[in-house]
Amino acid sequence: MNKKPTDIDIVNEVLEQCILAYPVSSFVISLYKQYMQRGSLSKKQLQGLHSKASKIKDISVGKLATLEAVIKKMPTRYKSDLPAPKPMFVKDDTLQQIIEAILIKYPQHKRVLFLKSKYENNELLSPIEISDLKRFNQLLK
Repeated sequence: MNKKPTDIDIVNEVLEQCILAYPVSSFVISLYKQYMQRGSLSKKQLQGLHSKASKIKDISVGKLATLEAVIKKMPTRYKSDLPAPKPMFVKDDTLQQIIEAILIKYPQHKRVLFLKSKYENNELLSPIEISDLKRFNQLLK
């Protein structure tokens, strides 16, 4: 977007008037520096500039209207909704039934009690631990 030297730069003029009105405002100074470096401002930055400039008494109403038109002309960006988080661990009901069946017959079985606590804390059971549970279940039958 190369602008002709004869074009009127409303954003620059409003920025300069804001700097004169608010010489110590870090917001206006940072907007001015960014505008000089990149040559443009984002829609939110322009909205902030407009709200700051609208508080100045001596600023032209036409410049504010032009700045507002520039803001309305810019696209509004919307963030898409994040997908719902998936649970990291899905409990297997068959494992819970096996654990309960073993603990009914042997309520003090330390290995099964340990695996039950892991299962209830939503920790993943390793394939070896699952095979141990199935083996204990087979021994009961």
